Amino acid sequence: MLGRRLTMLIAMTLAGGSLCASAHAQATPAEPEAATGSIRRDVVTATRTMVATANPHASQAGLSILDQGGSAVDAAVAVQMVLTLTEPQSSGIGGGAFLMAFDAQARRVEAWDGRETAPQAATESLFIGPDGKPMAFFDAVVGGRSVGVPGVVRMLEAAHAQHGRLPWARLFEPAIRLAKEGFEVSPRLNGLLQRDRHLRLDPNSAAYFYDAQGRPWPVGHRLRNPALADTLEQIARRGSLALHTGPIAHDIVATVRSHPTNPGLLGEHDLAFYQPRKRQAICAPYLRYLVCGIPPPSSGGIAVAQILGILEQSGSPALYDRKGAPLAAGVHAFAEAGRLAFADRNRFIADPEFVAPPRGLLDPAYLRRRAALIGERSMGIASPGAPDGIERSHLNELTLAQPATSHVSIIDAQGNAIAMTTTIENAFGSRLMVRGFLLNNQLTDFSFAPEGQGSAIANRVQPGKRPRSSMAPTLVFEHIAAAGHTPAGSAPPKADSIGPLVMSLGSPGGSQIIQYVARTLVAVLNDRLDIQTAISAANLGSRNGPTELELGLTPSALIAPLRERGHDIALIEMTSGLQGIVRRCDRAHRCTLQGGADPRREGLVVGR
Repeated sequence: MLGRRLTMLIAMTLAGGSLCASAHAQATPAEPEAATGSIRRDVVTATRTMVATANPHASQAGLSILDQGGSAVDAAVAVQMVLTLTEPQSSGIGGGAFLMAFDAQARRVEAWDGRETAPQAATESLFIGPDGKPMAFFDAVVGGRSVGVPGVVRMLEAAHAQHGRLPWARLFEPAIRLAKEGFEVSPRLNGLLQRDRHLRLDPNSAAYFYDAQGRPWPVGHRLRNPALADTLEQIARRGSLALHTGPIAHDIVATVRSHPTNPGLLGEHDLAFYQPRKRQAICAPYLRYLVCGIPPPSSGGIAVAQILGILEQSGSPALYDRKGAPLAAGVHAFAEAGRLAFADRNRFIADPEFVAPPRGLLDPAYLRRRAALIGERSMGIASPGAPDGIERSHLNELTLAQPATSHVSIIDAQGNAIAMTTTIENAFGSRLMVRGFLLNNQLTDFSFAPEGQGSAIANRVQPGKRPRSSMAPTLVFEHIAAAGHTPAGSAPPKADSIGPLVMSLGSPGGSQIIQYVARTLVAVLNDRLDIQTAISAANLGSRNGPTELELGLTPSALIAPLRERGHDIALIEMTSGLQGIVRRCDRAHRCTLQGGADPRREGLVVGR
């Protein structure tokens, strides 16, 4: 158990502040989880194993599984179950996840899709109100309408069947014990409970998170969750069937469909027949590395690879100096690359089983043409390209994903690695609690409007469809160039082209995940910063709107040079939750693991 000493270690001063959203976003919150301060962090080193998560209890649970001989995937299962308890605003068994896994023995990279799906009864007009207009964001979120079929447990079960070393049931022991014994409410959880205006409306959520007077439990209060302990015990015994069928599934559906003001369409058959997907990873060269990420329905892997490829075609300008301060020329190029990537993302990316993305989005010739559009002055708003020479009729997507999300990076003693980004969407999801866990509001990641100007929107609601995501769990390797060149992402990288593992990285943060991950990759791989300095540096970028700079961390001297280049500047809070591990080896092949956790949240890196 972690006691008050660890709670004090992660204590943060609550911070207020107004938020500024991109001009082209719908009326969604600019930050999925509000900022609650920052703490200083130093890089953590280890030699054999490492776990980086957004919560100290989860990190310690993952390390305990590795200490028992478990694999990286084993540890990820344990971490997710603990996060369901200790970081309920961000992820849990009522949500979904994307997992990148590296099998060191087979030298194989895998992409696992545990994204939620729309119920079979859903229609394109799911989020159209009685007036014929798209609903307001929170009118859609709060209640059963927004709940998609959760996928994280079934996805982890499938990954564990291939890569697990310890018994499934053992991986639940840390979370079950903690749920029964209780954990101390952290400053971040307390702060988010104070701010939330909707969680008290659900009787189960109100009874768990607040006292009889409706006040959030104070920092240090021991919060027990026997209902979740019972749920986890059932999943430990019966696997995902315990969640997707039987009494738990019945209660999920009843809660969704019986909401008094905003009922949803989820059915027991939706839960019973949900299937995760094992997809082909998006792997693209960058400098001397191979950067591998999640393919659609997440836009993260393609968009990050596009940004990196465009920057390399532009000469790889430094984004930060050696101390982690942003440089005007690098920020200009990075923001412009982000505009170009987001223009393509918003036009092309959706569930590939419904809308296939065009070939050539990562072709070097296409990225070279896109990079040539970057000039001395900002382009303002970029237009999507035509990577295969075909103009698409799909209208640009206007919705910006707003996940309350968490990221996990793990490397085990055999050199296997995972990068997993997991979410329930907005902070506290749909605000509906069932049997000790919160249900997602993932369906609001779809476009609320099915069409515009006579054209269908690729990311519109359709039955069984997975909403587009921005999650970008990423694994990086040394790239062993083969004769000739295979277009990035067109085929799985061959084992003889994958060099040693270099990095595991990811972040929460809605659509800003893409720029959080991309800028950290540039900082480490191009600018040679250590992982903690890179994570702690100011967030920045563009989602094809203003150039966004992190409020409170951006040097004031950076703004004038950017404005002289024509940038429309938005100083905003940017609550990333980056977790990263870098593997460094010397000439004698002695390797060290270096880990970093985002000072903007309460994460912890641990290792052996």
